Amino acid sequence: MIELEKRLKKELLQNVQAKVVSSTAWTIPLHTIEVEYKPVKRIKMDVLMKMMLITCQKAKVTSAMQISELLLVEQLFMEDLINIMKRTQLIEIKNQVYTLTEKGIKQLNDGIFEEELDAQSQNLLYSPSHSTFLQGEIKPALDGEETLNLFRYASEEKVRFKWAEDVLVDALQANGMEKVDGDLQTVVSEIVSNTELYVDDVPCFEFILYNPSEDLLYARVWNTFLEQWDETLENELNEKERVIWREKFLNVGT
Repeated sequence: MIELEKRLKKELLQNVQAKVVSSTAWTIPLHTIEVEYKPVKRIKMDVLMKMMLITCQKAKVTSAMQISELLLVEQLFMEDLINIMKRTQLIEIKNQVYTLTEKGIKQLNDGIFEEELDAQSQNLLYSPSHSTFLQGEIKPALDGEETLNLFRYASEEKVRFKWAEDVLVDALQANGMEKVDGDLQTVVSEIVSNTELYVDDVPCFEFILYNPSEDLLYARVWNTFLEQWDETLENELNEKERVIWREKFLNVGT
């Protein structure tokens, strides 16, 4: 951890006319949230499927044999397609006649066939300090990490997080849970549940710099999870502590 701090400090001083007046390290909490969701497979509806649905919509057909004769398609193939349409709730039998459901009418009009897949789950990483989900992987602990204090603006209270469904869908999208492969698209149709599993502590390195030519004090924060300078945390420190820094490091106002 000491070597990383030295490297970061050296990097900061290479390209700016400033000096480091203070440096410290602390951690922010990163919550692992298991999200269970239902994916849907979407694909452009083929000609035969459209013809079958249109036939069920316009003609009073009662069997696969009738449809196969009308469309000049082998009956066994037609029976398989009918079973798919029934399983995906695009057609139903009313008074012994194959009829389109509302779902079937919509998909026919859209020209897109949708099939629900088995529920899946994915772990997402939520940072209260950023008020958002972050992308990345938890890193192995740094030497001395266990001695670091919690970030002074991070809450130690146990909170039950709640998110709107679209927020979780967006986070799953950002994690690559929705895929496109040619005409085939897999999307998240519904969030089933979300459960907090555990919390990791992410070390961050804080540097306060002073640029005398601009008479400016400002913070730089290296986030070891993101492996980059963290503008969100820097902005929070700049907004809340810049006046304090002037009093502390420049003896202004005393």
